[in-house]
Amino acid sequence: MALTLVSVLMAALPVAYCSPTAFQDLGEFGKNRTSLKFLAVGDWGGLPYPPFITAVQKHTAREMSQAAELMGADFVLALGDNFYYRGVDSVDSPRFKDTFESVYTGKSLRVPWYVLAGNHDHSGNVQAQIDYSQKSDRWKFPSYYYELTFRIPTTGKLLTIIMLDTVMLCGNSDDFVDEEPRGPLLELDAKRQLIWLQQRLARSKADFLLVAGHYPVWSVSEHGPTKCLLRSVRPLLMKYNATAFLCGHDHNLQFIKESGVGYVVSGAGNFLDPDTRHWNSVPKGSVKFFTGKASTLGGFVHAEVTEDKMLLTFLQARGTSLYRTALSPRNR
Repeated sequence: MALTLVSVLMAALPVAYCSPTAFQDLGEFGKNRTSLKFLAVGDWGGLPYPPFITAVQKHTAREMSQAAELMGADFVLALGDNFYYRGVDSVDSPRFKDTFESVYTGKSLRVPWYVLAGNHDHSGNVQAQIDYSQKSDRWKFPSYYYELTFRIPTTGKLLTIIMLDTVMLCGNSDDFVDEEPRGPLLELDAKRQLIWLQQRLARSKADFLLVAGHYPVWSVSEHGPTKCLLRSVRPLLMKYNATAFLCGHDHNLQFIKESGVGYVVSGAGNFLDPDTRHWNSVPKGSVKFFTGKASTLGGFVHAEVTEDKMLLTFLQARGTSLYRTALSPRNR
């Protein structure tokens, strides 16, 4: 009976919600290389009124460009809340230019941006952000949730990144009243995505397996752990030996290590928040790094994936490294 239900749910999965899996081609970037490199930034979405950006976004964009030039970046993961405060209303919204195209102008950032939606994006038209993929040569948002797989150059190893829509899974939330996600708008859509995630994780042959979403699984800051994800996603991360979970939502940088999984919060792309009210809401001893100081001017994460490790560097917009850690390949 359970298998029949799964089959029915997956057969009915709307095409617009997820996209077919395909290897991402690095082209010329992959020649004579032995690693894959990318940036991860969340909550970078400017303002809905002039000048449409914040000082933190401006400083962070400049440092992202410099880091990509000096350290290398094959792509960028955009971890949601791409347009504050209510997303965009159409594919022709001027916010795409004002808050994205005119801000991340460095040549080193003219690489694919793989995008997922946050709670503020869901207050607007997420489909318009998906459709913008047809108008931009670097904005890559094929569907609400999707899978990316890369070959690590000249190594024979694989990196897979599963991009989730955690708002569809858990429901929207109101940051202005510090509200927990309200539960999914449509339970069936949430169940379909969760079944899809479980199937992708179970089938994965990747040497490094990442899952990304907007809401955190673990966080010590204002929003804290997301109860919905603790129930639904965390057990899958542990069962299938995921390398890390990347997210935003809380406006700071965090690294938490629990049950062999690395939890990366990179939500310092537009605002900064030093709040640590949920420090005791995560497993004792799991917090390895945290900063939300205004003096950092913003921040993001640089990742380099080689044959035998994934190196994460937490960078501040002031131009220096704050923390570095290495994660091992999966035992499959």
